[in-house]
Amino acid sequence: MRRFLPLLLALAMLTSLAACGAVSPASGGSGSGSGSGGSSAASSASSEPEAPQVEPYTISDPTVEPAGDMVDGVPYTAWDGVVEHLFFHPVIAYPQLAFDGDAESNGLDDYMVTVDEYDKILQSIYDKGYILVDINDVWSETTGADGQPTMVRNTLYLPEGKKPLILSYDDVNYYPYMLENGFAYKLIVGDDGLIWSEGKDPQGNEVVSQDLDALPILDKFVREHPDFSPFGAKGCLSLTGYCGILGYRTQTDTKSWTAAQETQRQKEIEAVKPVIAELKRTGWTFGSHTWGHIRLGTKSMATIQADTKRWFDEVGSLVGPTTILFYPHGERPDGDDWKKTGPVFRYLQSQGFRVFASVGIESFSYIKEDICAVICDRLHPDGTTLRHSRDRYLQFYDAKDIMDVNVRPQRQIDWK
Repeated sequence: MRRFLPLLLALAMLTSLAACGAVSPASGGSGSGSGSGGSSAASSASSEPEAPQVEPYTISDPTVEPAGDMVDGVPYTAWDGVVEHLFFHPVIAYPQLAFDGDAESNGLDDYMVTVDEYDKILQSIYDKGYILVDINDVWSETTGADGQPTMVRNTLYLPEGKKPLILSYDDVNYYPYMLENGFAYKLIVGDDGLIWSEGKDPQGNEVVSQDLDALPILDKFVREHPDFSPFGAKGCLSLTGYCGILGYRTQTDTKSWTAAQETQRQKEIEAVKPVIAELKRTGWTFGSHTWGHIRLGTKSMATIQADTKRWFDEVGSLVGPTTILFYPHGERPDGDDWKKTGPVFRYLQSQGFRVFASVGIESFSYIKEDICAVICDRLHPDGTTLRHSRDRYLQFYDAKDIMDVNVRPQRQIDWK
């Protein structure tokens, strides 16, 4: 059974956060320095805060059959059925900013859920018996009878009566447009060692919270409902790179680049590292969404190769290796990756990707026979499906109970 021992966050982590101006959510101070420049070394050392004593977090492997089919008195059974997969875009913290009637309101209505809706969805899928599993545990690469590498679907051993669910989150980059439209704009590690979000309320005040962004909300939900994640899994973060990652501007600009820009970029890189470390420690994993959110079905091979290299250089170098690729716009390479394995797909597979995720109307998956790869679709809770696909999502939640119709634009709803 795979186990990750709990790690203590180093004092250097807090130093990095202070350097990038992070707010200190677990303290009562304003986060500004005192300016007492004449203190002795001994005095300075005694006044330094202790490293946060973060709670241990265990991640285990659901593909290993428990001895005696029991874990902590709970019976476990084999699961070879469908592994459902839901994905979210960033959640809207302040609907009054998102749905203010500007040119972006309808798009945000189509593709996002609000914090209130997200909270209700999590509660519903928990109540319906779903538990979280890591997408990396669902399929494995092995050697086939012909001696060639192939993917296999793993048997999962789950608490009796539970159903597996993958969660993934696209565009966890915090693009600049999000700040003025009611989203959080950065993840940080607080003085308590936990993940928090930074944002601004409608009055422009800085807000540090664990209740206004999808990731810390799920972290908090799992702390309160540990049986929702018996293996320690959270979700897979689908990252682009053209605006940096996780709210930190770690990207380069090919049009112009100065020494000052590179110095600032290196500061952002150092600041995001403890956030990545804490996310990975507590069950979050990472996948590629391409560097530039490019359409893999229409871009040239040269463009796709350059984009892939840039993703590995600027994103993969920070988050580590991944075998997961989430198609931007849900667009499949070569037109149809299920029936055809074209040159773009072969190139992407040669770069280490093995699980290729699109968007669809069911949690579809298919192990390709001519190449070592899996293709799959994800369902998408958002304004579009809340309005028009109530029946399809009833196994997870009822849109009538979830949709916040009073704050969304007054557009067509197929159920009443």
